[in-house]
Amino acid sequence: MNQKIGLWSSVINLIAVVGFAVSMLFAFDFGSYFSSMIIALSFLPMVCSHAFFSKKEYQVAGFVSTAFAALYAVTVLWVYFAQVTTVRMESLSEQTSRLLDFQQFGLFFNYDLLGYALMALATFFAGLTVDVQTKPDKWLKALLLIHGIFFVSCFVMPMLGLFKANSPAWVGIAVLEFWCLYFCPISVLSALHFSRRKAQSP
Repeated sequence: MNQKIGLWSSVINLIAVVGFAVSMLFAFDFGSYFSSMIIALSFLPMVCSHAFFSKKEYQVAGFVSTAFAALYAVTVLWVYFAQVTTVRMESLSEQTSRLLDFQQFGLFFNYDLLGYALMALATFFAGLTVDVQTKPDKWLKALLLIHGIFFVSCFVMPMLGLFKANSPAWVGIAVLEFWCLYFCPISVLSALHFSRRKAQSP
C-alpha cells in the first residue's frame, strides 16, 4: 500500500501539472485553479512517501519536507478554493475583489506565492531524502534540490511589489509554463522511484 500511494500520487501529480499547463494556454481559469488544488492534494502524499522510504539518517529532512508540504497544501487550497467558489459565484465589491480575486494580484495572489515558496522548501528537503541508486534517482534528487531555489523568488518578490494588475499577462503565463516543464520530470521520476520500492519501509 505504501508503495502504491507514492506511485499513484506521483502519477496524479503529473496529470494535474499537465492539466494546469493546458488550462493556462487556453486561459481556462477554472481549470487552472482546479488543477492547482489537485497538484497540492497529490504533492503532499508524494512528499510523505519520499520521507517514508528514506534512510534513517535522512528522517529529519523527511519530516521537514512533509511539514512544509502540508503548509503549502493548506495555503494554496485556501487560495484556489476561494477562486472557484466565492470569487466565481458571488458579486464582490471592488475592494473585496482586489483582496480575494487572484487575477487582481492582491492579497490572495501573494498568499499563493507564499504557498509555492513553501512548496520549494518541501522539494529541497525531499531531495535530501532521496537515496541515489540509479541514474533516474540522481536526476530526481538534483531536480528536487534545485527546485528549492524557487523559494527565494516566491518569498521575496511579493514584498518588493513586482506584480501589478496591469502587468502583461503573457509574462506570468510564460513563467508558469516553464515551471510546469520543470516539474513534470519530478513527478515522472518520483513515480519511477516509487515503482522500484518495496511495500515496506527499508
